[in-house]
Amino acid sequence: MSGKFTNLLPGVPSVESPFFKQIFADPSIDAETLRVATDLNRDGYAIIKFPDDDFDAIAAGIKSSLHDQYDWATWREKWYDAKVGLRVLDAWKTDENVRRIATNAKVIDLLSKLFGRQAWPFQTLNFPVGTQQHVHSDSIHFSSVPERFMCGVWTALEDIGEDAGPLLYYPGSHKWPVYTNEHIGYCATEPVTETNKMDYETMWDALIEAHGATPAIFTPKKGESVIWLSNLLHGGLEHNNKEKTRWSQVTHYYFEGCAYYRPFRSDPFYGSIYFSKMNDMIIGKPVKHQYSGFDIPESFIDSSFNNCSAQKAVIPADFDPQQYLLANPDVFEAGEDPVLHYRLHGWREGRRLRPE
Repeated sequence: MSGKFTNLLPGVPSVESPFFKQIFADPSIDAETLRVATDLNRDGYAIIKFPDDDFDAIAAGIKSSLHDQYDWATWREKWYDAKVGLRVLDAWKTDENVRRIATNAKVIDLLSKLFGRQAWPFQTLNFPVGTQQHVHSDSIHFSSVPERFMCGVWTALEDIGEDAGPLLYYPGSHKWPVYTNEHIGYCATEPVTETNKMDYETMWDALIEAHGATPAIFTPKKGESVIWLSNLLHGGLEHNNKEKTRWSQVTHYYFEGCAYYRPFRSDPFYGSIYFSKMNDMIIGKPVKHQYSGFDIPESFIDSSFNNCSAQKAVIPADFDPQQYLLANPDVFEAGEDPVLHYRLHGWREGRRLRPE
């Protein structure tokens, strides 16, 4: 065989492709991109320096503008011991510095080269303290068809030590199969079945033991970012010093030409797909769901989405969306609308309306 390499699996991210070596043998790929690609392919994550010369000013601006949006007193008095973090969802809509990080052209260009499709940001999360999250795979919350066309970029807005809830990863776990509802025997559509993220957490813990996997801990300097692949098991260590902060931003990215959905809320072969209806924050327009180059009909998207639950609850008069998210961090982490989540799932799962 001679000539330019033809990728016969365009529905697999380049960085995870079985043809990885052939794809990244292209002489036009610069050394740093190849380094990041190699780290991602091997470990499932890669560390970069965030590419903005004004990063110190951006970080200071975010900390200043978002500080008063967090309930610091309640976190120190109650939520800290309950291992509930503080966060602001989609601050890019109101904060230009958050948006600047999320839409950084160099990051988006790098991700597009790594995946072989154009990247676009769809969500931001801003944290002032450690999340103390159990290890998890983003694949149950944010997925695509073809699968794995999603990634996250976590950026440190200050130096973060071991006592401030640093990140941990299980290198190589991104290569494991993607396990969703059908694998653990759960049907999200039927009210007679019940589960929550604990079922997945038990499964992930068992997989770690079965594989003999060992974690890596990331204690970054301000301005360092980590890119991680969607199926990588990752989480946050305990925030052992409540007097310390852990300012950071996560941006989640999808890639063009896919269908985007939430597996944890979906049963595709039972007629219900929880499609993610989103805007590309760069262009401010809805993103089309596509399958092999064809637009998926809106009628199919709407009917599949509506089938996600045959029964829907009435929202309580005292329902507070922000309190609901604080009481149910997994709903927040999944980027789900709190009102819609309660109507479709929260009521029958016995979810709390506010933190205890």
